[in-house]
Amino acid sequence: MKTISRLSFLLFIPLTALKPPDPPRKPNVVIILTDDMGFSDIGCFGGNFVPTPHIDQMAKNGLKCTQYYSAAPICSPSRAGMLTGQYPGRWNFATYLDNKKHNRDAEQADYLDPKAPSIARIFKNAGYATGHFGKWHLGGGRDVKDAPGFDQYGVDEHNSTYESPDPDPLLTATNWIWSDKDSIKRWDRSKYFVDKALDFLQRHPDQPCFINLWPDDVHTPWVPRKDPESAAVYPANPEEEAAFKGVLKEYDVQIGRFLEGLKRLGLDKNTIVIFTSDNGPLPSFRGARAAGFRGTKLSLYEGGTRMPFIINWPGHIKAGVTDESSAINGTDLLPTLAAMAGVPLPAGYRGDGVDRSTVLLGRPSARRQDMYWEYGRNNVAYRFPRQRDKSPQLAVRSGDWKLLMNHDGSGVELYNIQQDKGETTNLAEKEAKLVNELKAKLTEWWEALPKLKA
Repeated sequence: MKTISRLSFLLFIPLTALKPPDPPRKPNVVIILTDDMGFSDIGCFGGNFVPTPHIDQMAKNGLKCTQYYSAAPICSPSRAGMLTGQYPGRWNFATYLDNKKHNRDAEQADYLDPKAPSIARIFKNAGYATGHFGKWHLGGGRDVKDAPGFDQYGVDEHNSTYESPDPDPLLTATNWIWSDKDSIKRWDRSKYFVDKALDFLQRHPDQPCFINLWPDDVHTPWVPRKDPESAAVYPANPEEEAAFKGVLKEYDVQIGRFLEGLKRLGLDKNTIVIFTSDNGPLPSFRGARAAGFRGTKLSLYEGGTRMPFIINWPGHIKAGVTDESSAINGTDLLPTLAAMAGVPLPAGYRGDGVDRSTVLLGRPSARRQDMYWEYGRNNVAYRFPRQRDKSPQLAVRSGDWKLLMNHDGSGVELYNIQQDKGETTNLAEKEAKLVNELKAKLTEWWEALPKLKA
């Protein structure tokens, strides 16, 4: 038998067979940002209000982190921190955005400067289709008519609420956050946003997607779907526990619908899904919604800034793991998700967050960089919790230590967060050297932030 030379053999191979395989498609990225969800609202974080089986299943399928912190104890600055990867004070965000007078009184901007970094823009520039479905609250609404559009932050498609530059008319029959005249009723809004997110994914089968899925549940007013068994009290007091339970139950169902939709589209194994909250709960039902942590929304104690956090990415993140030691901040998500998705950061980008991708991929580690917060630049435009839940105006966490103080250096409190999660024992007098070190850091950080005077 005649021997066929290697060259002759290759002539019979189709050219297509010689091409290198296509690189793996970049993963989809979805950030589910719940509104005003307390640390222990859901079952897998110790909640017992109503069963939350679908969100709990996320924890079983992925990683649960118990030391995740929002960038602020209230919505607008918290969202700004996540979107930019920078402390919200750098962009003059200090509390929730309202009308122009309120914003001026609060010494803050009317909207997020479009020159600010944007995680959506960064992913868009890397070839992603980008969508925002849900609450925005980074500019627009009330008498702020000049807020930049979503496209200026790198968002291709959006459906949003009243507090945005382009409210969805199906959600905004009146100039307010909710109305019984809305085409999409209050109890169906999370379903609506889930449907929009799934539709967006389905319409981009050949392109990776970055999605902000930011429902406005479980923020008050709580208006649950009508239950025939409780028709006599429907719609219930919108700040009572019974109404909260109804809304939380429905919200869990909708998160389940989204996850099931990913499977149906065949996208679940190539989608990074994060579930968390923007800030602490209010009302907190005597701390029950925050695992007994001190503080609520509007507070720099743990109950105002420590949030539930779950991440799923099958095949990359080990299922059923809990990380109780790694501190993560909302500002970390931009560099972390960029690293996980192989998306380059812009030249010259300087964030306050750090890449924690190794933590989310299963290697716990201490956060070397300190974390800083502020709330309450004055007593004119800021609401505060009552009694012991009202915190000083500034805070820093450095390792296991957390120091709080007011802008003028008064009201100093020091806690070892690992040993005293409830922030019950102020160690400031016993740790004078440490107090001086942390006060100096916190003062330097505060003085470096831009200030808009009322």
